Amino acid sequence: MSEQAVALPQSDALLTVRAEPFDEAQDRPVEAPAEGGAAPIDAVQLKKTLEAALLTTQEPLSLAELKKLGDAPVESRLIEELLEQLAQEYAGSGVELNRVANGWRFRARPEMQPYLDRLNPQKPPRYSRAVMETLAIIAYRQPVTRGDIEEIRGVAVSSQILKTLEVRGWIEAIGTRDTPGKPELFATTKQLLDDLNLRSLQELPSLEEIGSLLEQGGNVGA
Repeated sequence: MSEQAVALPQSDALLTVRAEPFDEAQDRPVEAPAEGGAAPIDAVQLKKTLEAALLTTQEPLSLAELKKLGDAPVESRLIEELLEQLAQEYAGSGVELNRVANGWRFRARPEMQPYLDRLNPQKPPRYSRAVMETLAIIAYRQPVTRGDIEEIRGVAVSSQILKTLEVRGWIEAIGTRDTPGKPELFATTKQLLDDLNLRSLQELPSLEEIGSLLEQGGNVGA
């Protein structure tokens, strides 16, 4: 008896299962290149991971920290592209994704704050004009000594004012000036920029705007 080839039913044919997201338009999985020729990265999953990490942390996450979330080494450019996509996706919501001095973070939009305050009626601390003027001088003239501040303001600066700003995390001593007495030099911190929702000192607003922005963001570190 001669052998005859038997055709398998179509249902018994080998099936390919795709575990990764699939782009129907391009008929291929949604992937992105990885660093150093590594396996392609699932960009959809990575974006979800970035979103989850940023939504569940109170502090900004730097690009270096966010790159650790990938299953394989990933280029900074891809992370930034995915973050920009997330920012666009949340554009019409009550929260926003911003890039600040210390990295990226989600926060409630300023116009939402009056409603959120109903959950926590305790008002954020308000700072005196002297404190805000001292902060502005340090921000715009840094690094400065206490003597510099007093010369600009025309009045003595109490130790309590500087202590208040240091405790709040908005200024810090970064060294001393090479003059008799070695007075301390003060400068602002990245924490101040984060609380103002800014990336750099070049974006600093006027004194009046600084006060308003800090009041709006007072609940961040109140």
